[in-house]
Amino acid sequence: MTHRERILRTLTCRETDRVPLPNWLGFAPWGQTMERWKEETGREDLDVAREFDLEPFCHWVHVWQGPVPEFEAEVIEETDNFIISTDSRGIIVRNRRDGMSMPEFLSHPVKTPEDWKIYKAERLQPRLDERVPGLDEKAAQLAAAYDDAPVQVGNFPWGIFGTARDLMGAEEILMAFYDYPDMVHDIMQTLVTLWIASFERVMEKVQIDHIHIWEDMAGRQGSLISVDMMNEFMMPHYDRIAAFAAEHDVAVISVDSDGLVDQIVPTMRAHGVNAFFPFEVQAGNDIREFRKQYPDLCIIGGIDKNALAKGKPELHAELDRVAFMLEYPGYVPGFDHLIAPDASWANFEYFMHELIKLLGR
Repeated sequence: MTHRERILRTLTCRETDRVPLPNWLGFAPWGQTMERWKEETGREDLDVAREFDLEPFCHWVHVWQGPVPEFEAEVIEETDNFIISTDSRGIIVRNRRDGMSMPEFLSHPVKTPEDWKIYKAERLQPRLDERVPGLDEKAAQLAAAYDDAPVQVGNFPWGIFGTARDLMGAEEILMAFYDYPDMVHDIMQTLVTLWIASFERVMEKVQIDHIHIWEDMAGRQGSLISVDMMNEFMMPHYDRIAAFAAEHDVAVISVDSDGLVDQIVPTMRAHGVNAFFPFEVQAGNDIREFRKQYPDLCIIGGIDKNALAKGKPELHAELDRVAFMLEYPGYVPGFDHLIAPDASWANFEYFMHELIKLLGR
């Protein structure tokens, strides 16, 4: 069995010769965490993937799913601790100078239906040569490495809800569902039409195996919008993506959302999504319960990253969670997000060695 076959069979909940241990964000540290680990180990060349022989997860084909032309990055203000700037999507953000935090979003490019019309006309036209650059060269590379991993399109920060929110802001998009529903429908329709056209361009040269959609549309209380609103606004476009996937033999549609996803998973699963991550534990997700309810859903992640700041009993409780998941096909091990700076190298190394033994590697 090639590694590409192994990953695809795992993502589609079929038996494999062994459980893969791919290199993905579930084993990635924040920059500050990595600095701590380098100091604790005395190794400036420390590499997590190499240290634990993590395997490829996918070949990613770059498709620019945002504005073309991109907004010019512009520094608006600098202080001793912060930089305020415009990013390529037209969002004004404030970042810490040391890069050790999530950005704070200060302003978004779409505030009214008129703003949306201008943004759409100026920034969201097909221009496929610019959205899918270097495709011939990428196709040649992938042909030489076909068996190494599946081919993925779609990535952070592009999603049907997620991108609409980034265009307007979190509170603003939630109000827009009521104040400007026609605009929200048009945003989602326009985005998915553009993305499918871009994926069609990729398919002219490369077989896509995996479409990924980033949403981040939940908190501890659950989904930011109701199931009825998901069904009205979002799911028709998931159906379009699922139809594209079926037409082109694309095996996997995955979604990434933090927060409690107990309403999101069954809703999206009914519209073609067959893999989901990261199942944040502190938000109330338990991957064992999801496995019992959805035996045909690939579950990625779901190991509590906060256990790494505690002791061996907590680490072994997470290993017990993994052991349960390994009784069934369709599980990709990983922590439930990037690993925070309160995790010691000793704890991470111990957990990883125990996990590798559990996998029989």
